[in-house]
Amino acid sequence: MAALTLREVLNLDPVRASEPALLAGDNALDRPVRWVHSSEVYEGANFLDGGELLLTNGFGLMDADEEVRRRYVRELAARGAAGLAVEVGRSLPQMPPEVVDEARRLGLPLLALHRVVPFVRITEAANRAIVARGLSGRSVVRPWGEDHAAALLADLADRAALNQPEVEARSAFAGFHPGPGARLIGVSVHGTREVAAVDRAARLLGGARALRAPFPGDVLALLALPGDGGGIGSGDPVRAVQEAFRTAADAGLTVAVGHAVDAGSGWLRWSDTLRAARTTLELALTVPAAEPPAPEGPLVTSARALALERELTRGGIDTNRDRLDRLVQHTLGPLLAWEAAHPSDLVRTLEVHLRHGCSPTRTAALLHIGRQSLYQRLERIESLLGLEIDDPELLGELLAATCAHRVVRGTAAPSVRGLRTVA
Repeated sequence: MAALTLREVLNLDPVRASEPALLAGDNALDRPVRWVHSSEVYEGANFLDGGELLLTNGFGLMDADEEVRRRYVRELAARGAAGLAVEVGRSLPQMPPEVVDEARRLGLPLLALHRVVPFVRITEAANRAIVARGLSGRSVVRPWGEDHAAALLADLADRAALNQPEVEARSAFAGFHPGPGARLIGVSVHGTREVAAVDRAARLLGGARALRAPFPGDVLALLALPGDGGGIGSGDPVRAVQEAFRTAADAGLTVAVGHAVDAGSGWLRWSDTLRAARTTLELALTVPAAEPPAPEGPLVTSARALALERELTRGGIDTNRDRLDRLVQHTLGPLLAWEAAHPSDLVRTLEVHLRHGCSPTRTAALLHIGRQSLYQRLERIESLLGLEIDDPELLGELLAATCAHRVVRGTAAPSVRGLRTVA
């Protein structure tokens, strides 16, 4: 299907409401419009790539001399702009004759907008139409068909070739409108094809906005939490999302939460949190948890909770297996030899203890053993390794080695079908 033309853009309701008058370029109304931007004239045409319709209130034309005005029109034409639309009657009383003359000479469509219509209404309507035309005209048929939310989430998770205006328009087209200052968090849910858990979690988060869709292996979502805190207070947004899913998700589901990013930080950051959620989900499903799972309810984890696992396996488990085996043997060899000869749980005890700040109370509670039993295990570990496990210089190596041991042992199982590593 052909691209949206300038003639079709002029027929959009918000554009017609501005009472446009075509002053030049009547022979170029069928040229394609790639995007619609609004900008002050004094910013120039340097940010254009070609095919854009530029909207301006004309403020920058008021004090410019004739040659500056002509040069501006020449720059727009040289950059391949689809046209220039200038608001007339507020900042700029009338269209400067040299602008009209230069536009006619170059064949650049020039529009005078005689009624004030917020440019955001024009750009949103036009760019939505451009995106819709582009989606319906794609030569490659995506498996999610007309599900625009799924198409956008898939492109973000796969880090397809995108740009920020396209992502913003496509998210608006899918009904996803992160507010000013919103925090975005990617979420991946395994064990269901229903999006109901995401919707329930969004309601618990004070009506957070959600872009969500089911995929063959999981449900993928972007949650937009209000910038003012909304229903989550002033606390940690990632922890708030985890707590919401612990309440909203059914028992047996596995939920992985990405990190929080600013909605205005660009589409690559949107992609980052989605990819982190997908990678974290795969780790949660293939690597045994460091701690005993809760007897009831869903398993809810986060990218930061599995940050070490993700770093140890960057590039794939098989690629890193020999390196991880060497780390484990070098650091934990005596413990492994003891466990091979004596039924015990020393390696996991050590990891849980390290992960929780070497707190005996917390470690004993998580392992469901008494404090005295824990002390006996810790003494055995220190005796076998010949070191003090709370030595700050050893904490990093010990934690990496215990985590690597769990990763290498756990990923011997078959991979989970339907999931893809995306980071």
